[in-house]
Amino acid sequence: MKPFDEPFVAIDAPRLRGRGWSVFVDELKVPARIGIHAHEHEAPQPIVIDARLGYRCEPSEQGEWIDYDGYCARVASFLSHKPHTRLLETLVADIAVLSFREWPALESLTLSVYKPKIRPGTKRVGVSLDWTRGDYLRWTGAAGQI
Repeated sequence: MKPFDEPFVAIDAPRLRGRGWSVFVDELKVPARIGIHAHEHEAPQPIVIDARLGYRCEPSEQGEWIDYDGYCARVASFLSHKPHTRLLETLVADIAVLSFREWPALESLTLSVYKPKIRPGTKRVGVSLDWTRGDYLRWTGAAGQI
């Protein structure tokens, strides 16, 4: 993986600007054991995940990139084996920790998770989290170890 510090430009390519690349996942529907109410402890229920995973490396088939299919499969597997979690906020933070831990190229992450049709009169209600790798390191206590 090569960071953007060293520019790479094809002769006729426009100069890249901004914060890098993003992989996005919209409406990944997976079952999860989640909720504070007694009836939510009986069985997994569907949740919907939207994710934007930011990284800054050259686009290369040999480099460190984020495989969106692998990401979706890993998150689904993680949730299928995860014990019951009471708060959606806790579940979102756990998915974020997994994401930064298993994808070293990941620099920023926005996760939104909701339970479909949980509240009458709303399209959706859920939780969103924006983290950088620095936020992840502070959350896990690893910031002083690098």
